[in-house]
Amino acid sequence: MTGRTELAERFGTPSYVYDLDRVATARDDLFAALPAEVEVFYAAKANPHPELLRELRSGGARGCRAEISSVGELDAALQAGFPGDRILYTGPGKTTGELTEAMARGVRLFSTESPGDLRRVGATALRLGLTADCLIRVNNATGAAATSIRMTGVPSQFGFDSETLPGLAAELRDVPGTSIAGLHFFPLSNAKDEASLIAEFRHTIETAAALQDTLGVTFRFVDIGGGFAAPYAVQGERPVYGELRDALAEALDEHFPGWRQSSPRIACESGRYLVADSGTLLTSVVNVKDSRDHRYVVLDAGINTFGGMSGLGRILPVSVEPHESVGADGTPASLAGPLCTPGDLLGRNVPLPEPAPGDLLTVPNAGAYGPTASLLMFLGRPAPAEIVVRGDDLVSVSRIQHTRTYEHGQAL
Repeated sequence: MTGRTELAERFGTPSYVYDLDRVATARDDLFAALPAEVEVFYAAKANPHPELLRELRSGGARGCRAEISSVGELDAALQAGFPGDRILYTGPGKTTGELTEAMARGVRLFSTESPGDLRRVGATALRLGLTADCLIRVNNATGAAATSIRMTGVPSQFGFDSETLPGLAAELRDVPGTSIAGLHFFPLSNAKDEASLIAEFRHTIETAAALQDTLGVTFRFVDIGGGFAAPYAVQGERPVYGELRDALAEALDEHFPGWRQSSPRIACESGRYLVADSGTLLTSVVNVKDSRDHRYVVLDAGINTFGGMSGLGRILPVSVEPHESVGADGTPASLAGPLCTPGDLLGRNVPLPEPAPGDLLTVPNAGAYGPTASLLMFLGRPAPAEIVVRGDDLVSVSRIQHTRTYEHGQAL
C-alpha cells in the first residue's frame, strides 16, 4: 500500500514520507539510553508536524515533552495534545505578545537568555496574575567535547555567560513575576561519539551543581541539553547509546543526590535523533544536462524543499539513494533543484546510473530540518506533500500553504 513508487505516483513529488513506527523506535531507544527518572523534551524545530509530535508525546509514562520557540510551534504542540504544563518555551527573542499568548494557553516554564528576557517574562506574568517558572540558560565558558558543533563558549545571543552569573545572582532571584526553577544548557549538537556526549554531560552536570551554590537557589529543574547524533540526509544508522545511562546516573548521584526523587527533575532534549531516520524525501528527475564535461541532474526538489539549513552555516552533505528501479553505480553528477539560482544544489559528484527524466530518487534520513527549515516560499513554488505512514498504513497527507492576507481586507 505504501511503497515509495506508489506514493510518488499517487501524491506527486517532491514529497516527504514519515514513518511513525520509526519515530516510536527512536523515542524508545533514547529513553532506554537514559536513567528512568530523566525526562526528554522534543525540540519541535526539527520537525513540527503534528503527527510526529503526537507520536513522541504518546509513549505512555515516558512520552516526550515539547520544547518550542514560537506561537506557531505552540499551535502544533497543542494540536498534538501536549498540555501547556508539558511545554518549555525557549528562544532569545520572545516578545510580549508571544509570551502573553503562551501563558494564556497554559505554558508556565520558560528558558530565559538574558536579564532583559527574564524581566519581560516576569512583567508579562504579572499582568496576567501569574508566576512564571524560569530556567536560566547558561552559555558555559568551557566544554568537555573537543569535536561536534559547539553551542557555547563564544559570544552569543543564547544564554547568560556563565562567568557573569555570580554578579547577577541577587538580581535574578528578585525579578517580580518569576521564580527561578533551575538551569537550561545546550552545549553542543550532534556529538561525534558516545564518549564525547558523556564527557559533555558530565561537565554540564558539574557546572550546574556549582551554579546552584552560586545563585543561592535550590533547583527544581535542570535541563542538561542534548547532542544526540543522527545522520542528516546521508546514508547511515542512528546510534544507540549503551554506556550513557550508567554514566549519567553516576554523575547525577555525585552532584545532585536528590535527583532520583525529582529534587531536581532532570531533562534532556533532542530533535534530529528522534525524527531524522523516520523521513525519506522523494524527488523526480526533471532533466539531465551536460555542461563543459560536467553533468547536472535537475530535480523537482531544491533548497526550497530541502536544504535551507545551509543558509544558517550548515553545509549539507546531502546524498541521494537511488530508488530500487534505478541502480547503484554511474557517472558523478551535480544534483540541481528547479530554482533560478546557482545555489540550488542538493549534492555534488553523486554517482547516478544513466539518469533520465521521470526517474524517482530518494534521500534517506530526511525527517529532520525538512520543509520548515527550507526556503519554502522562494520563487513561489508549492510546498512538498508530507505523507505520514505507520508501517504499511497511510495515516495522513498534508501540504503547508502560504497565503497573503491584508490588514483591512483589501490592498492599500
